[in-house]
Amino acid sequence: MDTAMIGKQQVAARTVVRAVAVFELAKGLLVLLLGCGAIFLVHKDAWDAAETVLNALQVNPADHYAQIFLNLTNHITDTKLWAIAAGAALYCVVRFVEAYGLWCGYPWAEWFAVLAGALYIPFEVYELVRRTDLTHWTVLAINLAIVGYLLDSRLSARRAMTTP
Repeated sequence: MDTAMIGKQQVAARTVVRAVAVFELAKGLLVLLLGCGAIFLVHKDAWDAAETVLNALQVNPADHYAQIFLNLTNHITDTKLWAIAAGAALYCVVRFVEAYGLWCGYPWAEWFAVLAGALYIPFEVYELVRRTDLTHWTVLAINLAIVGYLLDSRLSARRAMTTP
């Protein structure tokens, strides 16, 4: 294989890994927003806030899933909100470190992403078996594609280092 082709493959591989980094960053930012929302609800009436969200999204509060959401807010305490915010902060740190490592091309970040993504697979399969729908198939397919690609990338790099 000529050097121009190898260079193009490396650029393509780096682009894919950076796309995964952006995806991880986006997940971290989304959870950061949710964590901030939890902090915002401390010392406030969660039921009123939930109704405001449902109204903004134009969801009928009498809807079955809206009722489940509203009933959950009845049992939320300030302690639980702080715990949710702390969990969200921890998750964000992990996602941001992973995104940074992937963006910079650190091999440890690819291994970390493989491990982190693989941890979700049993839960995604369980959810798919429990309720088969397009969303569950899509989430599983995306996760398998990312894990498979990064695992192949790391194993190929390892083989290249050991081949004389």
